Amino acid sequence: MTKLKPGDKAPDFKGKDQDGNIISLDDFKGKRLVLYFYPKDNTSGCTAQACNLRDNHDALLEKGYQVVGVSADSEKSHKKFIEKHNLPFPLIADTDKEILQAYDVWGLKKMMGREYMGINRTTFVIDEDGVISEVITKVKTKEHSSQIL
Repeated sequence: MTKLKPGDKAPDFKGKDQDGNIISLDDFKGKRLVLYFYPKDNTSGCTAQACNLRDNHDALLEKGYQVVGVSADSEKSHKKFIEKHNLPFPLIADTDKEILQAYDVWGLKKMMGREYMGINRTTFVIDEDGVISEVITKVKTKEHSSQIL
């Protein structure tokens, strides 16, 4: 679980999206950013979350939010995920887990009595000045946009 909280400066990041373009926090200066971290492309919960953000993308844009997803999947995996579900926002391939660790979302998880390292589903809403205004740790994948809005 992340130690970052509202009022903290968002950690700087830089990573490649599904098309190999470099995306960084600096790209969003003067804009509001929804930076969401999710475990894996094409799994049921992650697909539900991405499709909810897709279906409400216009409403998010109207409120001034840009959306960027991050997982440890490859650029190729992200590209397929985006094409399959017609996602209108970029996904960063953080295969070396630098961004995941900077945002403190890579950690111990438990499922069915098993412990393993993985991505804790978390969303950061970052304001125009690069300050975290909200941290959503209890993400409702099918209603995520309403949690943000």
